[in-house]
Amino acid sequence: MESVISVKGLNKTYASGFQALKHIDLTIKRGEIFALLGPNGAGKTTLISIICGIVNATRGEVIVAGYDIVKDYRKARTAIGLVPQELTSNMFDSVLATVNLSRGLFGKAPDKAHIERVLRELSLWDKRNDRIMNLSGGMKRRVLIAKALAHEPEVLFLDEPTAGVDVELRRDMWNMVRRLREQGVTIILTTHYIEEAEEMADRIGVINRGEIILVEDKADLMSKLGTKQLTIQLQEPLTQIPSSLADYGLQLAQEGHAVVYTFDAQCDHTGLADLLRALNEAGLEVKDLHSSQSSLEDIFVGLVHEENRPGAVAGAQAAALSGGQA
Repeated sequence: MESVISVKGLNKTYASGFQALKHIDLTIKRGEIFALLGPNGAGKTTLISIICGIVNATRGEVIVAGYDIVKDYRKARTAIGLVPQELTSNMFDSVLATVNLSRGLFGKAPDKAHIERVLRELSLWDKRNDRIMNLSGGMKRRVLIAKALAHEPEVLFLDEPTAGVDVELRRDMWNMVRRLREQGVTIILTTHYIEEAEEMADRIGVINRGEIILVEDKADLMSKLGTKQLTIQLQEPLTQIPSSLADYGLQLAQEGHAVVYTFDAQCDHTGLADLLRALNEAGLEVKDLHSSQSSLEDIFVGLVHEENRPGAVAGAQAAALSGGQA
């Protein structure tokens, strides 16, 4: 699959001396949904702002849809739609005027049919003549998205798009994202709602302290780094783990009615057969078994925690990228 965004050797150091980004190399594939995850202050918004031409990089190159973001700024920027976290439009303008203006700013000819389609998809058509100042917070967020889509971009950036919005808007937004991807639009999102990245994204990137520590297909990431848990429900409750089972690292659960065994599903020897034999030898009758895969949030927290340990940066990067960064 061809790339639509190529970032090479990107660095950003502010006048204060703070280095926000450190040698970022990143490729975004055309037509994918790419989720960029990272804790507050990790560099997510700085990276997006540079790609969108809002902030100047200290060093490095960014190519969007075949255009250098510095040398061919207008052409590169026209290919990009950005949904920022805050609305900056004139509060006295109507929804329709605001969205039409956004299209005109990119030099696109008026297209009433396209604007109507965007507003209808975002449930804004009935509000098209309302002033921005009279809209609810959720409706204002919808206007942000409509503005970003007004000029028909090839790439759409969503910077924390569902932070603080209601469940209905969140559902509508992700349905719209799926439709856009089907139309060939590339979606890059940052989010604190990791379950959304787990549901929506094709690939996951993790950034911390201004460095990309991992880029991986979501399915491969969860397969390589995820652990599994086996919950074993017992016929009779336990007050403590028998000493004969101490080597298995079991944890009591459900007020002693179950024990939980955590294992790496990728290992040739998971220890499951040995554990079940040991349970039988200890006189414990098994009532039921249930296995579950660790979530993307578990993986993300583990990666960032490991990378934040002193001297662990290189190790975390090497482990993360062993699967192949794009």
